[in-house]
Amino acid sequence: MKFLDQAKIYIKAGDGGAGSASFRREKYIEFGGPDGGDGGNGGSIILESEGNLNTLIDFRYRQHFKAETGKSGSKKNKTGAGGKDLILKVPVGTQIYEEDNNTLIYDLTKNKERFVVATGGKGGLGNTRFKSSTNRTPRKKTDGKKGEEFWIWLQLKVIADVGIIGLPNAGKSSFLSKCTKAKPKIANYPFTTINPNLGVLNINHKEIVLADIPGLIEGSHKGIGLGDKFLRHIERCKTLIHLIDISEKDILGNYLKIKNELSKYDKKILKKTEIIIFNKLDLIDMDSITKKLENFRKKIKKNFEITSLLSGQNFEKIKKIIYKKCT
Repeated sequence: MKFLDQAKIYIKAGDGGAGSASFRREKYIEFGGPDGGDGGNGGSIILESEGNLNTLIDFRYRQHFKAETGKSGSKKNKTGAGGKDLILKVPVGTQIYEEDNNTLIYDLTKNKERFVVATGGKGGLGNTRFKSSTNRTPRKKTDGKKGEEFWIWLQLKVIADVGIIGLPNAGKSSFLSKCTKAKPKIANYPFTTINPNLGVLNINHKEIVLADIPGLIEGSHKGIGLGDKFLRHIERCKTLIHLIDISEKDILGNYLKIKNELSKYDKKILKKTEIIIFNKLDLIDMDSITKKLENFRKKIKKNFEITSLLSGQNFEKIKKIIYKKCT
């Protein structure tokens, strides 16, 4: 299934049914009178979050959605049937924006959460409603109200406990597959991941959701590379794993590049818990590793871990650290 995290759709709630202008015509009843019923209310459009969904792909090829119109009223004071509500299923983590794609309407963050995004029109009044002491035979009735209609944007922000970030080809997909049963695309070239991948780490009877965020590069917040398209997925993560390729020449510079991009996108992200992990120990000699890490430690006063995803070195320790940070 293809991943789609943004979609623009047009929604139209059902119009209310018209009221009825009817009069009683019954045998053996000398005096009749108005008996027109009200129209039924139009159906509303409701968005419901579904935990089993992880993409908005269903809205790529169908963009117009309309709820049922209410039925007209009829004689004998019968109210018309209400229009059926239209329920649209979306992934947990979907945000609803106005047509400007900037004004937030609602944020669906829980499973089976519902939000009425467009309300159906109210049914019209039958002529019975207008009977009075001075008007015994009213012929007036009203049409139903129009249902709400407009364009909206749906934006999906992945909900995960841990987000795996870093430059392209740092080993993020390999890290995810090592921790979980996820099967992301892995290859020895940049940008193998073009969509976020999710996996579940089961440890000490606890499930921790990890998200592999596509590789960021300098200028991502401006749209360079894969751009800021996936930066918003980081906002939902409680903890960030910053994966760094230790075989690269300037590991400090690479670390600061990512931190700078996060800062320019949203400074609040810098306050999240961070686990720094250096990967690919198997690619360079131990003396080089020691020198690089000493230089990094002098500049960045933070703890870090080292590993080789190829050999699995220190990986059980790292999983325990993730568990501790997430509990």
